[in-house]
Amino acid sequence: MTPVPKSRYVLFLAIVTVGVAVDLGTKHWAFSRLGAPGPDARAMRVLDDVLRLETSLNEGALFGMGQGGSFWFAGLSCVAAVGICYWLFVGGAARDLWLTVALASVMAGIGGNLYDRLGLPGLTWNYPVERIGEPVYAVRDWIHFQIEGLIDWPIFNVADMLLVCGATLLAVHALWIEGRRATADTADRSLSS
Repeated sequence: MTPVPKSRYVLFLAIVTVGVAVDLGTKHWAFSRLGAPGPDARAMRVLDDVLRLETSLNEGALFGMGQGGSFWFAGLSCVAAVGICYWLFVGGAARDLWLTVALASVMAGIGGNLYDRLGLPGLTWNYPVERIGEPVYAVRDWIHFQIEGLIDWPIFNVADMLLVCGATLLAVHALWIEGRRATADTADRSLSS
């Protein structure tokens, strides 16, 4: 088995580092500019009736599923991060450039949202009344896409985009690239028989 090229380690770390930095930087900007969600929060229209910037705190997973499960999702994130590193660098999947980019994108998304789930931004709840002052263990979201009467997408962040893009790359890889490899292998075996 050929070893994983050193350039794949560098590429993986670069994508993860830049992805996490952009995610955390944009979250900081949005929450500093617009305020934490609650009665004093502001919203900023970017494209009339289509794209608005507004802050939200998500104690669940993607699309707000599993509200209140921040610690559960933090644990799953850690397990997924270890699994990705193992698959890429011990299992050798990093020899495949496509998989390296896809899994680095997923890892960057995990890292950005995990930072929030662990309460590292140091936020406290400013609403509802019974939670005021408690530490926030929730993901900071700030991008809201909607088309009146057609779609109202859950508020999301850069880490969510990285997760979705990485998962899409993985699906394309599994269905298209691996499918073509399997077809080529079958053809090679037929020719050699």
